[in-house]
Amino acid sequence: MDYDPMVMDTEAVGPSVKITEAGPHHVDFELSHVDLSFANSLRRVVLAEVPTMAIDLVEVEANTSVLADEFISHRLGLVPLNSKNVDDVVYSRDCDCDQYCELCSVTLTLHARCTGDEIMRVYARDLVVDPLRPNQWVGNPVITDPDGLGTVIAKLRKGQELRMKCVAKKGIAKEHAKWAPTSAVGFEYDPHNKLRHMSLWYEEDAAKEWPKSKYAEWEEPAQDGVPFDYDAVPERFYFEVESVGNLEPDAIIQQGIKVLQQKLAAVIQDLTEGESHTNGINGGGAYGGSRSPNNGINGQNWQDQGYTTPYDGGNASTWGANGAATPYGATPYGQNGTSGWN
Repeated sequence: MDYDPMVMDTEAVGPSVKITEAGPHHVDFELSHVDLSFANSLRRVVLAEVPTMAIDLVEVEANTSVLADEFISHRLGLVPLNSKNVDDVVYSRDCDCDQYCELCSVTLTLHARCTGDEIMRVYARDLVVDPLRPNQWVGNPVITDPDGLGTVIAKLRKGQELRMKCVAKKGIAKEHAKWAPTSAVGFEYDPHNKLRHMSLWYEEDAAKEWPKSKYAEWEEPAQDGVPFDYDAVPERFYFEVESVGNLEPDAIIQQGIKVLQQKLAAVIQDLTEGESHTNGINGGGAYGGSRSPNNGINGQNWQDQGYTTPYDGGNASTWGANGAATPYGATPYGQNGTSGWN
């Protein structure tokens, strides 16, 4: 059996991931042996298309605080909610219910009333989750502070009250930022700018005025006197993903890859179906191709084959009785109304 001498057993032949730093809410990793378009697609999907849970509907029963209903509703929507196993939740647009149910949403209630003279703070921990939900994790407010209080929702003085019903639904950050799983996604490649994808503005010395990132130590800098390679492409990409707490960092990356696979599968399916069914101007496709309606304006069929005019017999022009001549002489399509087409 013949072997390619350029490919060794120890060399990676596919995408490679190297985790450089990991924590409960962040992960740094290096992605290599992929092209720039794939790496950037993963970044965009992680930012905007990983599904999470967030409060989307607020029913205000009582609000005697100094804050408007819309203001508090907006703050409630930005409270991070646990989205573990969010695939168990159905999108509202795909659910058969009228507005929301236990299959496509999680209900949380908030009831707080200040009875003392001191200012009372309402926290995310005061949100009570309805047990009727797809699983035991989705919808729980994310609380990471040492005191176990969570996000401050509002402040109340004596006699003021908040009583609200909140409905959390599944969504993506492309619809609204409250569904974003990450607070930031760092993305970098070519730390020495050897590919010259960036034009660095400087006054005297670019090397002094533009400090290198920490990833510059991982790659060799450009050598003086070496001619520029116009065919060079980036091969190593550095990610820094920081979660808001609703999903673990590794789960965010896995969900991003899953979403990217689903989008690519949809494209492949459309292309595959296009091979078995003609479309466009040839008359195929789901809508029968590009064609006119079967009936005319008043229920009548359209005139002839579609190339006639309303003058005289339907194929004449204002320049002649039979449409064969123009002020410049005969047309190349024949005389006496005939056409040049076979």
